[in-house]
Amino acid sequence: MKILGIESSCDETGVALVEARMPAAGAAAESVPAPRLLGEALHTQMAMHADYGGVVPELASRDHVRRVLPLTHQVLAQAGCGVEDIDVVAYTRGPGLAGALLVGAGVAVALAAALDKPALGIHHLEGHLLSPFLGDETPQFPFVALLVSGGHTQLMLVEGVGQYTLLGETIDDAAGEAFDKSAKLMGLGYPGGPALARLAQQGNDKAFALPRPLMHSPNLDFSFAGLKTAVMTQHRKLGAAPSETAVADLAASTQAAIVDVLVSKTIKALKATGVKRLVVGGGVGANASLRATLNAGAQKLGVQVHYPPLALCTDNGAMIALAAALRLQHGLADLQHSGAFDVRPRWPLAELKAAT
Repeated sequence: MKILGIESSCDETGVALVEARMPAAGAAAESVPAPRLLGEALHTQMAMHADYGGVVPELASRDHVRRVLPLTHQVLAQAGCGVEDIDVVAYTRGPGLAGALLVGAGVAVALAAALDKPALGIHHLEGHLLSPFLGDETPQFPFVALLVSGGHTQLMLVEGVGQYTLLGETIDDAAGEAFDKSAKLMGLGYPGGPALARLAQQGNDKAFALPRPLMHSPNLDFSFAGLKTAVMTQHRKLGAAPSETAVADLAASTQAAIVDVLVSKTIKALKATGVKRLVVGGGVGANASLRATLNAGAQKLGVQVHYPPLALCTDNGAMIALAAALRLQHGLADLQHSGAFDVRPRWPLAELKAAT
């Protein structure tokens, strides 16, 4: 079975084609190999939004309209398949920007109707959560998942496809927002997170005593708004023309504070659940400092850590096609045949049930 996945939740247009074998009648989903990625294409809007210092929803939606069909043709050509070979068209139903979601959903459902094939709406964060299944070493259930995408920071206990228990989440800014907003305060441009991480490599991460909000709280929730305020205060103290060394030190100290909180809470979640596997999903999961610190902490606990391939850490169509394939394999897909659809800009992952 070949599943086309379309991702358009924010400022990346992603399309991918995945092939999945379905288990024989009465057999478990684990009896078949993991889904295989046949083709993948991605267009990022970073350059377009850079002049505005952030994502402009209307511009994002218009760009998705321009990109999605050419990317689809590119993926099919890469896979050596024709449009008639598609069995299911999956798309990001939410969460995300309403207009951007509507573009991907509309194209997906229209294509499915034209092919007389079913469509399937997928939760964006479920895509991130399951994306390590496209890596060389696929994780086994159960595992703890740290989801760190641009607007989300969550810890989940994952006992199977569609079986997600929220352990903790941010009560204000997400880790990705803390990176981006801190970078903007330092004048590092857009997108801020990667720029801050690069500059941090040149700095002293102990130069500034920044707070680690909620790091020692008994729960598994996160808070990064106070850290952003502290970064702003320290940057103002540097004056109107701070030295490159001082800004690099502030970047390194900021990254260290974010990483310390993420790792501390994740280790606490692993100890609380007793689970010996950790999955990291989302764009912040590509951060080298986070990976190194998580790996070191997990090794002490005898925990195996799984990441998606670096190219699939950001929003992409492959994770949407993969999530659809795994739902189909586990008999959890609520396929759409009517041509009707909706999107859910706000959609907590904890509300995602076995079929939606």
